[in-house]
Amino acid sequence: MKLRKFDIDKDFSSVSGWISDERTHALWCANRMKFPLEKADMAEFLRYEEEKYSNKALIAEDENGDAAGFFCCSPNAESGECMLKFVIIDPQRRGKGLGRKMAELAAEFAFESENADAVQLMVFTCNTNAKKCYEKAGFTERSTTPDVFSYNGESWGRCNMVRFK
Repeated sequence: MKLRKFDIDKDFSSVSGWISDERTHALWCANRMKFPLEKADMAEFLRYEEEKYSNKALIAEDENGDAAGFFCCSPNAESGECMLKFVIIDPQRRGKGLGRKMAELAAEFAFESENADAVQLMVFTCNTNAKKCYEKAGFTERSTTPDVFSYNGESWGRCNMVRFK
């Protein structure tokens, strides 16, 4: 697996295809983008995130060059940390270690390319499989905030996880 820059024209259909229902969409982006995901909306949102937070949108490719995962890396020079955002793996490839590998590569990217001392991310507490994946990639729970997001009558907590250099 290797990382490369996200290309909206090349990669949108893959990423949008991984988000097939509203709950998955909410787990992925906390409804910061519209559902169903549209190419122009995602392009505009990623442009905004890049301008405001210096986000870098990246694709994890498999050995055949096919998109297997997506995330954004947002550096913060003041804190020395990078935040991983909008992390998702192709659902047909889950449970095969690719999420762990992508999270490890994302951390390495942040440490090497962004000169980060730590990498953090947020995961909803109800997303137990993702949390386990991040733990296998070396992330540990730093804090949890209950009831920060409501979805369809559910109340989700948010867990901040961190991996140090």
